[in-house]
Amino acid sequence: MAPAVTIFKNSDDLGKHAADLVARAVRGAVRVRGRAMLALAGGSTPEKTYMVLAQPGRSSRIDWAHTNLFFGDERFVRPDDPASNFAMVRRALLAAIPVPAGHAFPVPTQLPTAATAAAEYAATIARAFGIADDRDLPRFDLILLGLGDDGHTASLFPGAPSLRVTDRWVVASPPGTLPPPVERITLTFPVLNAAREILFLVSGRNKAEALHDVLEGQPNCEARPAAGVRPADGTLAWLVDEAAASRLTRSG
Repeated sequence: MAPAVTIFKNSDDLGKHAADLVARAVRGAVRVRGRAMLALAGGSTPEKTYMVLAQPGRSSRIDWAHTNLFFGDERFVRPDDPASNFAMVRRALLAAIPVPAGHAFPVPTQLPTAATAAAEYAATIARAFGIADDRDLPRFDLILLGLGDDGHTASLFPGAPSLRVTDRWVVASPPGTLPPPVERITLTFPVLNAAREILFLVSGRNKAEALHDVLEGQPNCEARPAAGVRPADGTLAWLVDEAAASRLTRSG
């Protein structure tokens, strides 16, 4: 089944709708399972979503006390570095919402190496989900993803060894072709594809070619890694703006 694609006039409209979907996912997860487990994305489009979620009228409708926030990927920089996804999320969302201490789980980039940070983050996820057997997979209620103009998602870059990892939840990845040139830590395809729901948030004309290739071409995940996101038993939706959708032949 083809994923759902919804096209918005601009990234602001996209961000508002994405915020509504995040709130809905949280409510549903808390109602059914008593908690919501979310993995957040970096980037300017998700940032707009977080800023909408932080608005008092929306934030007050979300049960933050039972929501746990993780990261789909991170740059191997200090947590206060401007390039840090955690720093962006803290500024755009965490500073304005009542998330209890211990419910936001940044990647431990203060550790000596990216590989050590990746292994520790996998252990953190296992503890948070209560998983004792590493043959099981954590099942996030919602994972937010972006799309790079090279077709990467999270920090799964074209041709990278991380694309072929099936026995680890989190891995270190060498710098991709995009700045800044630093190592990354990323969730792997098995974890992404175990999610109950995945939302891609994509805006900008520079994403149009990659978006076309992933949705309407015949890409493999080595060339366009986002094509490897195929939830095994969950939903996949793309929220894109008109600029990013400019090369698509079907309308949303």
